[in-house]
Amino acid sequence: MSAYRIILVGTDGSDSSFGAVDRAAQLAASTGATLLLASAYSPMPERERASAADRLGDLAYKVQGSTPADDALRAARERAVAAGATDIDQVAVEGDAVDVISKLAKDRGAGLVVIGNRGLNSLAGRLLGSVPANLSHRSPCDVLIVHTTDGK
Repeated sequence: MSAYRIILVGTDGSDSSFGAVDRAAQLAASTGATLLLASAYSPMPERERASAADRLGDLAYKVQGSTPADDALRAARERAVAAGATDIDQVAVEGDAVDVISKLAKDRGAGLVVIGNRGLNSLAGRLLGSVPANLSHRSPCDVLIVHTTDGK
């Protein structure tokens, strides 16, 4: 098996996703691969945005647009650097996590997608499908599901 040139890891800022970032960064560091950090986000509905702006005042920008995803990516980048990754790219994309990660993997030519296992064993995950399970079926490349939680 050849080494992966691009390793894509999805993060939403959760502890589980950061566990996946750590593992992906270790793999990228040991193989010399480019690490692509990705975060999918959904825009806040206008009514919620206005309400948040009223309550948060000058801090309202923190919950608008891609700012939460950008914050998650900054934190993920710090973790990746600490784990030894040196060639790091990052992108925040509006949309569903599975759709975004699958499309990025295809468009960027990723050889490996890394994702945490959160949701695999939960009731909602079994009924509705979880990001790791759905991604394992839709990804155009290899998928590594990192054991980051007890699956709930």
